[in-house]
Amino acid sequence: MKSSELTVTGMIPESGKRPDSIESLLVGHLASRLDSCQGQLTLQFPSGFRKRFGNGSPQVEVRLQSLRPLLRLFLGGTNGWSDSYLQGEWHSSDLTALVRWALLNEQHLGNVASARWFNNLIYNIYHWCHPNSRSGSRRNIAAHYDLGNSFYAHWLDPGMTYSSALFDSDGTSLEDAQSLKYSRIMELLAPQTGDDILEIGCGWGEFARQLLETHDVSVHGVTLSKEQLQWAQDKLHTAGLEQRADITLTDYRDIRQQYDGVVSIEMFEAVGQAHWDTFFTQLKGMLKPGGRAVLQIITIDDDRFAGYSRQADFIQRHVFPGGMLPSVAILKEKCSQHGFRLAHQQMFGKDYARTLACWRDAFENTWPEITKLGFDERFYRLWRYYLSYCEGGFEEGAIDVGLFVLEHDEA
Repeated sequence: MKSSELTVTGMIPESGKRPDSIESLLVGHLASRLDSCQGQLTLQFPSGFRKRFGNGSPQVEVRLQSLRPLLRLFLGGTNGWSDSYLQGEWHSSDLTALVRWALLNEQHLGNVASARWFNNLIYNIYHWCHPNSRSGSRRNIAAHYDLGNSFYAHWLDPGMTYSSALFDSDGTSLEDAQSLKYSRIMELLAPQTGDDILEIGCGWGEFARQLLETHDVSVHGVTLSKEQLQWAQDKLHTAGLEQRADITLTDYRDIRQQYDGVVSIEMFEAVGQAHWDTFFTQLKGMLKPGGRAVLQIITIDDDRFAGYSRQADFIQRHVFPGGMLPSVAILKEKCSQHGFRLAHQQMFGKDYARTLACWRDAFENTWPEITKLGFDERFYRLWRYYLSYCEGGFEEGAIDVGLFVLEHDEA
């Protein structure tokens, strides 16, 4: 072997191309952390030079269009890295595997992925500027859910369910798995004939439809999305169920009626940490003595919550402004503080990873049609990253989803 075949760091060029001097310095810096990582990361640098770090699975590849993504990473942590992807500065064929690799190797990566204090302040200021006051909640919900019903219809299941499904076998379709989830919620709710049921955050009305078709109850569904409101009302009218359904544009904080049962499916994540106590106080007042609430909530790992709550992440900055995930420990604490007994808890995060994979595939397959709605390539990268970011999080257990059954302590 000729000495000229070696770079200044002593590496053999795996692509047949030599790195330039700056790339060589960067590789040397990265190797001290990445060579001991679990799984294999292959970086292709702008010069065409490729370098593999680590061994085993998962195996992921990143193609850098320039060195700017690494600068963004060093200065802005994972937020800088994600912003770089939105700008088209790097590419990967398997974003989910890349997210899983990063989560598996957090200890090895150390502070490489942590934002410097000034960048962190900027990210948090943006998050703080999107509080979930009554007016803020309407704006935050509209920013995500009012992208248009046509957009969501392209890649959600026919029932337009935008929450985790519950699969019972490898062959279960997404649509059937969503119905299984609704059946499980109804089983936990155990409604009786003539009950009045409240659904906080009713989405496009699919749970209300299935509940009304299988139980002799009445449903009040509330949403802050005008797009969802019209779709849900039309759906229930078409099904001939509008006499027992009342779907309104209402903030949960403005509800004064009491109900026999309350259901909320992945709405709590949009409440905001500053309003968690308000939510539970309101829930207590809305639920009749002896009533039961079934909440489907995405949670973050207990050990991660402190760090997560100190720095606004990609989801909070680009997807769900004002959002915040609780940990299971915090949910249990809030239940106890507000006079609830946690009667049942069922976690099914792997099912959410599978749900997200279905959504991601459908989104990518229908993207040519979605572009006709006026969305651009940056929007495509944002949603592709968002779906993969969450899928990887659920696969590795950094985040989870659960069904929580709450009952009055005095019941």
